Amino acid sequence: MRAFVALIVCFVCTLGSAQAETIFVSNEQDNTVGVIDGSALKLVKTIKVGRRPRGIALSPDAAKLFVAVGDDDRIDVIDVKSGKVTGKLPSGEDPEMFALSPDGKRMFISNENDNLVTAIDVSTGKKAGSVPVGVEPEGMAVSHDGKLVACTSETTSMVHLIDAATMKAVANYLVDPRPRFVAFSPDDKTVWVTSELRGTLTALDAETGKQLAHVSFPVRGLTKEQVQAVGITLSKDGNRLFVSLGPANRVAEVDPQNFTVTRMFLVGNRVWHTALSPDGKRLYTANGNSGDVSVIDLESNQVVKSIKAGRGPWGLAVAP
Repeated sequence: MRAFVALIVCFVCTLGSAQAETIFVSNEQDNTVGVIDGSALKLVKTIKVGRRPRGIALSPDAAKLFVAVGDDDRIDVIDVKSGKVTGKLPSGEDPEMFALSPDGKRMFISNENDNLVTAIDVSTGKKAGSVPVGVEPEGMAVSHDGKLVACTSETTSMVHLIDAATMKAVANYLVDPRPRFVAFSPDDKTVWVTSELRGTLTALDAETGKQLAHVSFPVRGLTKEQVQAVGITLSKDGNRLFVSLGPANRVAEVDPQNFTVTRMFLVGNRVWHTALSPDGKRLYTANGNSGDVSVIDLESNQVVKSIKAGRGPWGLAVAP
């Protein structure tokens, strides 16, 4: 009985710990961005945006929130302080995901229907260049030094590396079928790519394209087809890596040094993407089919809360 009471007290303390951050979640089917208070862990506001919001990211100073609204062919710009849409950026056709340069001056957008990556000057809204890539580009990332842009093309099963200054492709690497997301390691030496169809995570040498590791995620009781690797989130120090496993309803943690799966978290239905709190103590997950956001405490490695967010949660961004 004492052990049970202690567990309850610990759980309450975990939920009650002060978290000043604000969590933003794009609700693909509601055409909204949900705003979650990090201290109360509840939805406090919804912001109406364009049609089919998916990719979402904050400016480096966390003053603006950018949302790709694919069915309206644009990026909506939200003022974080007021919670209102204050601008629109051109994006090319059907933007799904995008990545910002480290200084926040340029945005690199995947145009799924045009098989292009488009660069936009954030301050002027003018197109700064484009480069053809494979069929159905989706995942986007910019290296931490700002020199390279990475893009996955789902149908071509490739990851493309692009010179950010010249907007020219410098390398094209074959990966597992239907790559959905891409991320650079903190030192920019490794490129991580997920495969939705194969349910795998691949680590590539960014300079040579050599495969460094190939990680799979078997889940007892599920078929291989139910395990679909999608989003990737890396901690700032690069010591923890999290992979969303879609309809497997789990997030896997991978040790980036020895390429092993260390644990799995059971979350909501069809988890798309995740985001870390600024202090790295929490991981938030966008669960598309259950319409909620799961909260994972990374100190206790426990899922501690489920928060209703809207219809079709897809992407997440967390402001301090």
